[in-house]
Amino acid sequence: MSSPSAAAAEAQVAVPSRSRLAEFALALGGFGIGTTEFVIMGLMNRIATDLNVSAPDVGYAISSYALGVVVGAPIIAVLAARAPRRALLIGLMLVFAVGNIASAFAPGFWSFVGLRFLAGLPHGAYFGVSALVAAAAVPPGERARAVARVMLGLTGAILVGAPLATWAGNLFGWQLAFIAVGVIALLTALMVWRFVPVQPSDPDASPARELSALAKHRVLFTLGIASIGFGGMFSVFSYVMPTLTEQAGMADSLGPVVLAVFGVGAIAGNLLGARAADWNLLRAIPLVLVWCALVQGGFYFAADYVWPGILFVGLVGSSMALGPALQTRLMDVAEGGQTMAASLNHAAFNLANALGAWLAGVAVKAGFAWSVTGPVGTLLAIGGLLVFSAGRAVEKRAEPMAPVAA
Repeated sequence: MSSPSAAAAEAQVAVPSRSRLAEFALALGGFGIGTTEFVIMGLMNRIATDLNVSAPDVGYAISSYALGVVVGAPIIAVLAARAPRRALLIGLMLVFAVGNIASAFAPGFWSFVGLRFLAGLPHGAYFGVSALVAAAAVPPGERARAVARVMLGLTGAILVGAPLATWAGNLFGWQLAFIAVGVIALLTALMVWRFVPVQPSDPDASPARELSALAKHRVLFTLGIASIGFGGMFSVFSYVMPTLTEQAGMADSLGPVVLAVFGVGAIAGNLLGARAADWNLLRAIPLVLVWCALVQGGFYFAADYVWPGILFVGLVGSSMALGPALQTRLMDVAEGGQTMAASLNHAAFNLANALGAWLAGVAVKAGFAWSVTGPVGTLLAIGGLLVFSAGRAVEKRAEPMAPVAA
């Protein structure tokens, strides 16, 4: 029979172990979401051929998914205000599984576009609620790192999931990629049920309280930083392949290397950015934005050469450091609207994706070299820094003045 001290020691080991399994379960869902978001770009030609449309037309399906993210995040946050978080996560993964598996069996192009919208609906809410669950399970000084561990699923999808699904989809049919993502979603739902502890619903939660987050200037400024400052990474990444092949003369065969280097940079940035955020959140955000401005600007000069260009792709990927910091900031300022704010953070990232890709495309079409995507990214990072500075100025003016000492 074990002694009380031995039993206590076993319990101390078991709790962190179970916590890590819970984080893994949450990260697995992020892996599935990241895979489905990025794999369609690599399967564009196969999908277009099978559904009898042009490759650019498949862009409607990409936009439809992004629209689902933007629409789904606030609606789900309001409608599920009183839902227990574990049950909500399971429900979101089940909807995500249905959307992806049904996409594989879409009878035509426009039904495929509609099903991509359905698959995108749980995206923002899942990441937002996962971040809240992970942060609630650790001490306050470790919240950003807990969020980063959950987001490793997303960055891991960039490094492994999307390239592997692209390879399998091109070899065996694009439908396989979406079916595989659906299976990952079902496995995630099972693991969340098994390992994520029950967090009782807040009796004071309500749709009105979640909507109150939208009236808080600190929430809106943080979402503004995400929508603008994060756009620089996407301005470079969206056109990285034609930039390096057309301008640096890189062989197409190095494409997987480029994606892998970007994925490694994203993982490193995610983890290092989380440590910086746990160190000092309000210093970490502007420092990361300055870093983003520098490395995205540096890509402009490196893009004339193959290997320096590939190196800078990894450095641009490290812009992912902004993610855990902004997610943690929203937890601090959202008060009663935690789910709304956390979910909208990922909707803001999708807006950044659209903004960065659009502005970079405008610059390239205007006649500039492909590497102009770097300076566009720098301007967006500076824009994010200006939003941060404006938000801090408003916040300081809103703070009550300290009493004057007698």
